Amino acid sequence: MTSIDVQDLTKEYGTTRAVDALTFSVRPGRVTGFLGPNGAGKSTTMRLVLGLDRPTSGTATVGGRSYATLEDPLRHVGALLDAQAAHGSRTAHSHLLALAVSNRLPERRVDEVLEEAGLASVAGRRIKTFSLGMRQRLGIAAALLGDPGVVMLDEPSNGLDPEGIIWIRELMRRLAREGRTVLVSSHLMNETATFADHLVVLGRGRLLTDTSMREFIEAHSRPRVRVRTTDPAALRGVLSGKGHTLGEADDGRWTVDGARAEEIGAIAAAAGIPVLELADEEASLEQAYLALTADETEFAATAPASSAAPTSRQEA
Repeated sequence: MTSIDVQDLTKEYGTTRAVDALTFSVRPGRVTGFLGPNGAGKSTTMRLVLGLDRPTSGTATVGGRSYATLEDPLRHVGALLDAQAAHGSRTAHSHLLALAVSNRLPERRVDEVLEEAGLASVAGRRIKTFSLGMRQRLGIAAALLGDPGVVMLDEPSNGLDPEGIIWIRELMRRLAREGRTVLVSSHLMNETATFADHLVVLGRGRLLTDTSMREFIEAHSRPRVRVRTTDPAALRGVLSGKGHTLGEADDGRWTVDGARAEEIGAIAAAAGIPVLELADEEASLEQAYLALTADETEFAATAPASSAAPTSRQEA
């Protein structure tokens, strides 16, 4: 089994502890979203896994081995940390070819990943002429070059257009279905919710949660039911007798906090009240994430001190 295992991992830079006794595992066969506010330690942790930094204490291994001991590492681990790292004067093809030769990979893989990343038509162009989205695709192509069992991507959707976002989303899902270990760091909560099966959330270098997407949202949201009926007065009365309050939603529907649809449906049916719509509501990933990390954000904006009318002064 190829997994990423982090055990009691700590990294200090002078007096700053970027990663604090961190322990978690990333398992094959699922996409693990790696979340946390700015400064939470996500990028530092990924660098430690890839041997780009040395831990102060603890271990970070891939398949039970440190990255530095892997022969032909691109065959085992593919990573995208910085899409701007490729030398601008090289062509896309020559950049990938250099990586392939240094890891004893067949040259045909260069053409295969360029095709998969949608860059075959620009393979001969210099990287310095690429847009951010094209550089991002090239970085992902490099991560796939060795057909690795472990893939680590830091903000893979950065700079991609809508088609590119759909492509990377489907790519990550496919890699997981093939039994690979996929770790994806992202700040885009709504996007993460479309591809992640599991979540590891950090705050100030510490582990806040390591759980499935479903369990995470359920743990950080209060049950709520949305209901539409032709007789709201009758429903309000019967629900009040059961200890529930019927509140009006912004869209004209009605809501019941602290309840489940099954319970409200049974109460309405027993009273003979017609129900046109009935559904459970739950917090979005973004809402659940903000609820968990509210006290862990290192850099947070504050509301204006007053609501004074703006002046005509322009920012330089």
